[in-house]
Amino acid sequence: MKTESLSFEGIREAFRQQPLFEDKTWQISPQPWPLTAAQIRQIESIGQACHEFYRAMELLYLRSVEGKNLLRNKPLKAPWVADYLDRGKPPALVEHARSKRLRGESPRIIRPDLLMTENGFALTEIDSVPGGIGLTAYINRLYGGNSANLVGQGDLMIHSFYRVLAGMTPQKTLPLIAILVSDEAQTYRPEMEWLASQLRQMGKRVYCFNPSEVMPLGTTLCASIDGNPEQIDIVYRFWELFDLSNVPVAGYILDALEDSELVVTPPMRPFQEEKMGLSLFHHHLLEDFWRESLSARAFKLLRKVIPRSWVVDRVELPPSAVLDAPSIGGRPIWKWEQLGEASQKERNLILKLSGFHENAWGARSVLLGSDISRREWQQGIDEALQSSPESLYVLQDYHKPQRLRHPVYDSSGELKEQEGRVRLSPYYFVDEDGPQLSGILCTFCPANKKIIHGMRDAAMLPCAVVS
Repeated sequence: MKTESLSFEGIREAFRQQPLFEDKTWQISPQPWPLTAAQIRQIESIGQACHEFYRAMELLYLRSVEGKNLLRNKPLKAPWVADYLDRGKPPALVEHARSKRLRGESPRIIRPDLLMTENGFALTEIDSVPGGIGLTAYINRLYGGNSANLVGQGDLMIHSFYRVLAGMTPQKTLPLIAILVSDEAQTYRPEMEWLASQLRQMGKRVYCFNPSEVMPLGTTLCASIDGNPEQIDIVYRFWELFDLSNVPVAGYILDALEDSELVVTPPMRPFQEEKMGLSLFHHHLLEDFWRESLSARAFKLLRKVIPRSWVVDRVELPPSAVLDAPSIGGRPIWKWEQLGEASQKERNLILKLSGFHENAWGARSVLLGSDISRREWQQGIDEALQSSPESLYVLQDYHKPQRLRHPVYDSSGELKEQEGRVRLSPYYFVDEDGPQLSGILCTFCPANKKIIHGMRDAAMLPCAVVS
């Protein structure tokens, strides 16, 4: 890979001229993160498996709602699945998610979080409303002239974003696409404004708005373009569904979408935004369902990369029953409070909100049991149980990212080899041909950071294929 022209000042000036996140900074490296061809092939396979997973999740949810059998040749019903996935959601949103008009609709942009561990990738979450699309497209362009093997070369992220959205209205040759970014998600507005501006320079009708800037007109949704109201054809929804009440046009969309030509993606289906989906994948009662509903390749791959996960729900058990949960002291537990008695080694677990809550995105609710005191861990378990009637938490085995090395500039501009841990965020854009890998954002954190997220002392990098 050629990297010599990517100087500290050059990269810093590029980000100074084009801020991509509000009030966010990160470290700088002159080189993309290197991945082997074999790793790229596996990441591509993970994208296909995630797409299949979303389709299977819809089938699981709707059959649970309708009281239908989950399997072809054996009796298995699971009404508790819908109870989990609908818990705490407004009835109007639940009704919308079950609408026949939305059958078969799943997110068009998928971004899993992949930790690089000693045993390969660990898939800890799948995000259907992912940030970083504009950032990844920008750094792909920034680094692309110096790496012929960049993943996402040639503005692939930008072209893929438009292709999958415009393809949702095939009858229109130049649809009006509105990226609606809520106040809650305002940190990401600069990258979305940049993305829209790049597409307008290519002759596309793509604009970024605050939801308050668009208005219903009859059965249409309109925006002011050059001072004139124009009908929006496609909304790219950049807000989490917990924020629905703070989005002025959300109620209109829920009420009018059935009869309108408007297309909204990601679809407003909260069961597709719950982290507990990965816990349901590992649930012992549902193993046969997943085997039937996924291809053999996808099932095997997801079993390998998804850490064991559980839904934390306060329930009363009969005396002879135990929980589907981690063991403590080599024994099964019958109430979640017993997790507070776990040793530090047994607390090698992540506890986090599943979804539909202001603290369920980013790392806001994440606790790593082995990295905090027993008292703090017990407090986290108590909070999870207290919130379970409205907001469920999930528990997940912690797969520690391996220590790796990469060149990073220090604050003075001196290049040094730094030891750190890596999270990869591949972006897949889904059309009728399936998911296409169009870019990978690498977050390279200092080695002393056990929970990886976009912190200021991390480096944010594109990825490139090396031999």
